[in-house]
Amino acid sequence: MKKLLLLFIPLVTMSFSCKKDTVPQYNATIKAPLSIEFDNIIGGSDLQLGTASYSNANNEQFKVTMLKYFVSNIVLTKTDGTKYTVPQDSSYFLIDESKAATLSSIINIPEGEYAKLDFVLGVDSLRNTKDLSQRTGKLDPTGDAAGMYWSWNSGYIFFKMEGTAVVSPQVNNVFQYHIGLFGGYTAPTLNNLKNISIDLTARGIAKVKTGKTPNIHLLVDAMKMFNGSTNISIATNSVVMASALSAKVADNYANMFQHDHTEN
Repeated sequence: MKKLLLLFIPLVTMSFSCKKDTVPQYNATIKAPLSIEFDNIIGGSDLQLGTASYSNANNEQFKVTMLKYFVSNIVLTKTDGTKYTVPQDSSYFLIDESKAATLSSIINIPEGEYAKLDFVLGVDSLRNTKDLSQRTGKLDPTGDAAGMYWSWNSGYIFFKMEGTAVVSPQVNNVFQYHIGLFGGYTAPTLNNLKNISIDLTARGIAKVKTGKTPNIHLLVDAMKMFNGSTNISIATNSVVMASALSAKVADNYANMFQHDHTEN
């Protein structure tokens, strides 16, 4: 009897060692939630409104009191190259550092494994020119988007940063960077819309499956607004809105986004 047992035990052990890992089965006809987190930082530090001091490339000390920006027109690309465009009416988000609930955006997309995330930083030209009845929710200038719309210029402010700096010549040493302009409606203007593309392969693709909510964690470095191909000086340009310099600011902040990791 003992000999039989000795022969049987290795066979059981072998059956377990040959067991294969379960491969996730996706159904592309079913949609599941995906979270995109916008973790605002500045330099290598967490962004703290109104309290922490930071220093830009011009060695100017400053504090940030407001940071808001629009994200829109989200497109996800699977590992096999298949693209999914989030329906436009469900693809506008206003990220506001002062409101924690806005820092993570939930979208519903077909199940699958996604290797790339694309979006527009700003509000596309078509939506800028639509009737107010088609600009609701996050785009409502009298509601969520209050203060993010130029009534005098009929267009959204894509990016808004405000704060204080001793070097600012403005009253109370404030600085203001309000960047918009989508190319113009009745007359041409600058086009400061920016297409952002994030490769997810190095730090974790998103595995979207019913019953889970994977999270794409992005670090958004607001210091890039000051430091880039053009270093922006608060002392020299403490207020930037519709001037030609706004294009330089937009070129800088287009580099704010970095994929930190994906939680599946």
